[in-house]
Amino acid sequence: MTVALAVVPHRARATAGPLLVGGIVLAALTEAIASTILALGRADIIGDTYATPDEFAWLDVGYTGFKLIGFMAAAGLMGRFSPRGLILGATAIMGAACAIATVTTRLDVLIAFRLVQGFSGGVLLVTGQAAIFLAYPASRQPFLQCLFAIGSVVAPATIAPALEGWLLDNHSWTWIFFCVVPVALAAAGLLIAADPIPARTAHRPFDWIGFALIAVTLFCLAYVFGQGSRWDWFEAPHVLWLAVIAAAALLAFFARQVLTGGRGLIDVTLFASADFSFAFIVSFVAGAALFGSAFLIPSFAVSVLALTPTEAGQLLLPSSALFVTALLMTAFLVRVCGFQPFATVPFGILMIMAAMWMLSGSSGESGPQDMMTAILLRGAGLGFLFLSITLIAFGRLDERNLAAGIGLFNSGRQLGGLMGVAGLQTLIDHAMVSNTAVLGAGITAGTPAVVERLAATTAMFMAKGLDAAAASRAATSLLGRTVTGQSTVIAFDTAFAAVALLFLVAAPILVAIKIGLAKRAHRGAAKGGSQCGQIRT
Repeated sequence: MTVALAVVPHRARATAGPLLVGGIVLAALTEAIASTILALGRADIIGDTYATPDEFAWLDVGYTGFKLIGFMAAAGLMGRFSPRGLILGATAIMGAACAIATVTTRLDVLIAFRLVQGFSGGVLLVTGQAAIFLAYPASRQPFLQCLFAIGSVVAPATIAPALEGWLLDNHSWTWIFFCVVPVALAAAGLLIAADPIPARTAHRPFDWIGFALIAVTLFCLAYVFGQGSRWDWFEAPHVLWLAVIAAAALLAFFARQVLTGGRGLIDVTLFASADFSFAFIVSFVAGAALFGSAFLIPSFAVSVLALTPTEAGQLLLPSSALFVTALLMTAFLVRVCGFQPFATVPFGILMIMAAMWMLSGSSGESGPQDMMTAILLRGAGLGFLFLSITLIAFGRLDERNLAAGIGLFNSGRQLGGLMGVAGLQTLIDHAMVSNTAVLGAGITAGTPAVVERLAATTAMFMAKGLDAAAASRAATSLLGRTVTGQSTVIAFDTAFAAVALLFLVAAPILVAIKIGLAKRAHRGAAKGGSQCGQIRT
């Protein structure tokens, strides 16, 4: 494959800068809207397409799997097309695929266009971020990457759910796809108006065999992590076989990388950078925190607090302000004050841990205001964490392997998110069963408290006009629902605490990895210095 190296004249940057960056941010926003539609619109889409839950799952699996494949393909595509042209094409394809999705309720057609949306979304995210790094000097990257993060991270985590909840309550799920179209058109207009990014290329053969192997791996993993909890993981033969296929394809991919002697799909020189290696590892934990918490909070709001889609979507919206503020503060500290990007990472981790721990005390009587402090703290923590990791990962990469590094980093974050959501969903399912059994064991017929509760509830139903037998059955049913509701609350609280404990366990491990990578880099530098001295001698 070939890798684009951008060389932009100073005057071209001055005139095209705002248009190029604005177009890239809007392009990232199209992916943010398309990627989150299933979070709140699941029931509406199932009803209109007459799909079973298993059939519907392919809308999600297909999008996620092909988005991961798009991440891996972007570097190769950048060698064949100009960065601006590639972003423009991916954005146009995303807009067209969403436009067609608004006029059909055929499930097979929707699945096909979800695959297209996923692949184009993955390509435009990697190419857009790489284009910003390629087109502008390092001194401007903190604030430019902050702007890109608003479209690629803040929007899907906070803004898109609020917009989609309102559209679901006031219109229909097709409007979510439709609202992507004007955003894509606006992004395309800005990109066309911006000056192109002149590029020279360094040729590198594209490893089609390696790409096919990693594509099979990623698609199988997308299904296993996305649907494993529903099928009780490896108890289902097809989940087990997909996991085996993913493992075999991944091993074959690694063998292919070794046999090609560094000429395979992945540029192994990326991992010679201690900063990139550390950020790549952190991306899994950060993805689990971002996607896991974004899954837990709306799910708790809908299933426990019985909020509408609009209310559930708006629950995360206020945190966007602190998210953006933390991004800007990080950019200011790095660019103006000269702080190292790693300096804000501990603050981000501590804030997310504290937020999840606070949410673990929620109850069925909690309201949005009770959760708001923790949600705002989570937004600030994510802001301090994500921009720092981005600058750590890509700040010292050269143009030769920049796009490949961005693709790998995004793949790690997405896979970390899939693993986090899958683990939390499994934890909630198992906790609900065990909690129901424990709470139910304490409710025994003849216990004074149970008899008193049932008598009072039966009397209430009889006062509303039910006969004695129907009132007794209704009281028993209500008690059962109360037990289930309390089991659900405890399960979600356990899941919130699990995210906090994830960081508590991961933080010292990450620190140890950072120290180890720093020592490796120091030894490498010392060895290189001694060799240079011998050569001079």
